[in-house]
Amino acid sequence: MGKAAKNLTEGQKKARRKGKLIVTGWVVGAIVVVIGILVAAGAIGYNGNMNKIKNLEAVGSTVETPVYDAENNSYTITIPGDREFKVLQLTDIHIGGGFLSVSKDGWAIEAVATLVERVKPDLVIVTGDIAYPVPFQAGTFNNKREAQMFGELMDKLDVYWALTFGNHDTESYSYFDRDDIAKMYFENSLACGGKWDKLLFSPGPEGIYGSCNYTINVKNDNGYVQSFFIMDSNAYMGDDPFGIMWNYDRIHDDQVAWYESEVGRIKALNGGNVVKSMIFFHIPLTQYRDAWEEFRANGYKNTADVTYYYGFAGEGDDRVCCSEEVSPLFDAVLRLGSTKGIFCGHDHLNNWSVEYKGVRLTYGMSVDYLAYFGIYKKYEQRGGTVITVQPDGSFAVKAEPLADGVYRGSEYYPQ
Repeated sequence: MGKAAKNLTEGQKKARRKGKLIVTGWVVGAIVVVIGILVAAGAIGYNGNMNKIKNLEAVGSTVETPVYDAENNSYTITIPGDREFKVLQLTDIHIGGGFLSVSKDGWAIEAVATLVERVKPDLVIVTGDIAYPVPFQAGTFNNKREAQMFGELMDKLDVYWALTFGNHDTESYSYFDRDDIAKMYFENSLACGGKWDKLLFSPGPEGIYGSCNYTINVKNDNGYVQSFFIMDSNAYMGDDPFGIMWNYDRIHDDQVAWYESEVGRIKALNGGNVVKSMIFFHIPLTQYRDAWEEFRANGYKNTADVTYYYGFAGEGDDRVCCSEEVSPLFDAVLRLGSTKGIFCGHDHLNNWSVEYKGVRLTYGMSVDYLAYFGIYKKYEQRGGTVITVQPDGSFAVKAEPLADGVYRGSEYYPQ
């Protein structure tokens, strides 16, 4: 304490203390006011985007109401025998839901609505990262509110849809965990008679990894046409709970055992004939990396095991952000012979599609305007992926860019 302060009278000391309290009060008050303004701005922006959703036109569906089998966590869609079945894969929507992401959330809503209206799919499958509760980019930790906004969007568009989780849907610091969000989706789904009556979702069987392992079967007069396995690729490894080291999790052994069991169960329902199938999840398998590295090492030319179809590697150094642990899923796929297509998201700037050891591996085009810094200025990677299944179970895959619907990715690595 300085000499001048020592010479203060008791009254002067009290006045100084009072002055400090007043200043502190003003600072605290100012912080509270700023927080209040930001919260109000976020609420206004959120409500504005919800109003945008309410004003959208419904696309609608001609598909008969699917039947839910609670015992086996599966849905069955029945279609006429000569009818194609069209799937639109969307991925990495990244709705922030806070005051920092209002404009970008609006753009994401418009992108999804545009793609659904253009494609008019029988089923939309979202391969994760619907929500993005990262506070310094979104302005909120509330991942349920973000998920609810997307649910209202799909309900308004009035098409059947399904989803799996990505690593960002339930961050370790977000308000709600994976089971909370899975419960919210399930209670609002067709299975429970919920308000989103075209949502096909199930948390999956208890006692295995993940919160969204379930099956959607498509059948016609001749039997089962295609099975879609929706699987949870989980989030981060235990030593990286915040994901700051990009140490991603994988599809675990018990999930693979469930997949094997489901392939067998559906085969039995189909008179002993193996049903063609596809798998949808968020984080790519290590085999995506294996396939692309082999293709790249061969001068971006086809090899005995890799056939290039379309797309480009936009991530730095052609990176595939997969787990460092190998899931046994791909080996099971090769052994059982049912699955001929695997679809993921996660790497927003990768949108390539190759066949590897007889299985089509495809990155979905992403929607993200928020998560990657500056990605809102890019457009070549933004869109959806259209999968058209024929009555015999064969299928075709094509990228559906948001910008003009004309995909130019096949020009990157001509064969």
